[in-house]
Amino acid sequence: MTRTALTDTQRLVLEQAAEQTDGRVNWFPDNVKGGARKKVIEGLCNKALITGSDADWFISPVGYDALERTPPALPTTHPDPEVEAALVATETQWVTEKQETMAQPRTRDNSKQATVIQMLKRPEGATIRQICETTGWQSHTVRGTFAGAFKKKLGLTITSEKPAGGERIYHVG
Repeated sequence: MTRTALTDTQRLVLEQAAEQTDGRVNWFPDNVKGGARKKVIEGLCNKALITGSDADWFISPVGYDALERTPPALPTTHPDPEVEAALVATETQWVTEKQETMAQPRTRDNSKQATVIQMLKRPEGATIRQICETTGWQSHTVRGTFAGAFKKKLGLTITSEKPAGGERIYHVG
């Protein structure tokens, strides 16, 4: 077992908390105030010696180990059968929902990207202006999609032609 290095103040605070029935960290030496208390808490937290939040901190099992003490036994409770049944039903529902979402892969058939690809596959192709009007994208987004998503990621070949006096027309090959 490795021994956790503690400062004198950390050890005093932990020992005091270990004496409490609930393990609450509620005592600090008189000379440890304000920012110094925050640093002690932060140091104990970083070593996982205490758990909790800004309002309440409690000594953790690791903290008891660092002091070479046995954590107090938790009170035994008798579970409520109705609560247990509700918990099992809810967990079963979560598992079922997760399996259903995993079984049905997401489709991208109705995405803007798919729409643009369909426009480029048309015999007449598509212009940047037409794609912008259809998708609501700006022209630099369309050109970036051509270079990034279509060419690099999807491996599509984009060709273009510019008729005399007309706009450049793009096709996917």
